[in-house]
Amino acid sequence: MSIIPSLPYDRLIRALQRDGWVTVRQKGSHIRLQKHTATETLKLTVPAHRPIKRSTLSHILKQAQLTTEELERLL
Repeated sequence: MSIIPSLPYDRLIRALQRDGWVTVRQKGSHIRLQKHTATETLKLTVPAHRPIKRSTLSHILKQAQLTTEELERLL
């Protein structure tokens, strides 16, 4: 397992969009994304922070079902 990078929120959102995530709405400093798979609809919330804390990013990656290696390829 590689080290979780420190990223600003806009760079993370662009990477998630390359993976098929769609921005659904934004309320304040929280951006809601959604992705449809064959069996379910995945949803996650990304805080609009610069940078996103590593622990928060780790939880976002778990919800998005992505590894740090897959995220690095999307960046």
